[in-house]
Amino acid sequence: MATTTAQPTPTRPTAGPAATKRRGRPAKQKSDGIAGYVFLSPWLLGLLTITAIPMLMSLYLSFTNYDVLSDWESMEWVGLENYRYMFTEDPSFWHAVQTTLVFALIATPLKLAAALGVAVLLNRSFKASGLFRGLFYLPSLLGGSVALAIVWVNMFNRDGAFNSFLSWFGIEGKAWVNDPDFALGTLILLAVWQFGAPMVIFLAGLKQVPGELYEAASVDGASPFRKFISITLPMLSPVIFFNLVLETINGFQGFTSAFVLSNGTGGPVDSTLMYTLHLYIKGWNEYQMGYASAMAWVFLLAIGLVTAVVFRTGKFWVHYSDGED
Repeated sequence: MATTTAQPTPTRPTAGPAATKRRGRPAKQKSDGIAGYVFLSPWLLGLLTITAIPMLMSLYLSFTNYDVLSDWESMEWVGLENYRYMFTEDPSFWHAVQTTLVFALIATPLKLAAALGVAVLLNRSFKASGLFRGLFYLPSLLGGSVALAIVWVNMFNRDGAFNSFLSWFGIEGKAWVNDPDFALGTLILLAVWQFGAPMVIFLAGLKQVPGELYEAASVDGASPFRKFISITLPMLSPVIFFNLVLETINGFQGFTSAFVLSNGTGGPVDSTLMYTLHLYIKGWNEYQMGYASAMAWVFLLAIGLVTAVVFRTGKFWVHYSDGED
């Protein structure tokens, strides 16, 4: 009699810990993605409502003749008329461009030179070094403020502190802020005086320069000036590049000090008529918001072009420690 052996009933393999982890991963990734968007939502909302939508509206307004005091129905589409008038008929446009270029091209290198020089002097340990660093940085905390601009204007008035200082040496001063030949110079001096922010960045960069390089240069008999030219500047070139980009953009955007000094007119004799101030006058004093929007977009493109040129030239003089230029 044949006997049959019972075949084992196949059982379904149970999912191990790895399989359970694989199945749970997509759900976890999805929840993490949702949480990320929730945390980003305030920034995204601000980007949309404060930056993106106003920029698109200003781009549309730049092709219209819009009086800011009128309703939207009175808006007239003029195409490229605002841009044509800007480059060919506006008598103050090119003067504002020239004034802004002079301000940026003089104030920016002087400000960076002052910041680097003070940073080198403060890059050593001595008593009250932290106090001196804080004092030199303090003017930058007030940068762009109306109060500081008012103080600066009062300093360079005929009865200001600067003329009182000159009187000690028998020099008769003048109303510097009311002289067309010197008004812009006082604004440049104010911008240079606020070198605290790039100074702090230069200090951080100087801390990263290896001391062995200076020791080796000393053994070779290099002078302090030679060390600065051959070691400090090349090692600081990425930091110099960073500060150059930021300060160039800030130089072209100068507005508050020119507005306060000239009472919003760009005077005396348009000597302080910066581009941003001219834009403000057209938009809010003369209510030509369409034309002011066109000026703003030309300004944006110009700053973008200047920044691109700086980045393009950086490959010739910026050196990184990893050997990549």
